[in-house]
Amino acid sequence: MTKMLKTALMATAGFAIVSEAAATEWNVSVWGKRRAFTEHVERLAELVSEKTNGEFTLNISYGGLSKNKENLDGISIGAFEMAQFCAGYHRDKNPTITVLELPFLGVNTLAEEVAVSHAVYAHPAVQADLARWNAKLLMTSPMPQYNIVGTGEPRDELAEFKDMRVRATGGIGKAFSSVGAVPTSVTATEAYNAMESGVVDTVAFAQHAHLAFGTINRAEWWTANLNPGTVNCPVVVNTDAYDMLSDSEREALDSSVGEAIDHYLANYGALLSKWDDVLVEKGVTKVEISESELAEFRKVAADPIREAWIADMTAQGIPAQELYDLVMDTLADQRK
Repeated sequence: MTKMLKTALMATAGFAIVSEAAATEWNVSVWGKRRAFTEHVERLAELVSEKTNGEFTLNISYGGLSKNKENLDGISIGAFEMAQFCAGYHRDKNPTITVLELPFLGVNTLAEEVAVSHAVYAHPAVQADLARWNAKLLMTSPMPQYNIVGTGEPRDELAEFKDMRVRATGGIGKAFSSVGAVPTSVTATEAYNAMESGVVDTVAFAQHAHLAFGTINRAEWWTANLNPGTVNCPVVVNTDAYDMLSDSEREALDSSVGEAIDHYLANYGALLSKWDDVLVEKGVTKVEISESELAEFRKVAADPIREAWIADMTAQGIPAQELYDLVMDTLADQRK
């Protein structure tokens, strides 16, 4: 009887060890602090854990695993299993998705931003581009059009942008450069200090980032309708880690993306509805740019930058025109 009991206990202990070993934990590298920009990642973690009864968990780290400009590198070597990054941080590493950062694409809503991003992510050339980094595109981090905060006299004419030092990356930076401004591509986490120290006069961000990184606290004015474009910030997973998931774990992850994005959109919508109150509370003047000035900005920035991008990418063997047309066609389909 004693021998039988020992055998049973050993079998139970062995089962427990196997069960424990079967649990899957992924490390997720993001930056800053929890904010509207990361709410879909947070919700994804909740859903995956719920659907797997806690057997598959996502451990989200805000800056503890990598610098934001190095997240794609970390994914490539398997330093962590999931990460968020922005295309404009390293355009040469992800040239295909920079089509989504071209200025004045005409994307008007966050839902449209999700649609065009995911359409581009599904393109074979884009998937091959990210595969160079052992990365699989999972979902976008949709952001509204960027606008700028600044100090001193409000700038509401293009002529006043000349020599303006602006924190802006990617296509937005190129757009400002086209009207004589001087873009500086400091990271989001460095933007406040750059503004405080006078390295930049203005900072281009979506609303959540002006709040999260404190630039709104130094602002005297904000452009309400400049809308030069936005940045594209995918969430990716390490391909090897994804392939090692069990079928049920992979299903839990993939099936949670839509709900995570829906949560993000609802949360961001609530933030946008309160934005005017934030401006009043902080004494920030809302600046409206005239339509004639906006039309001139589009004329100078949109077409030349787009054509230069298409020519440059095509020369690199990237189907640039096809990617741009995909964005336009997806927008048209969304609006039907």
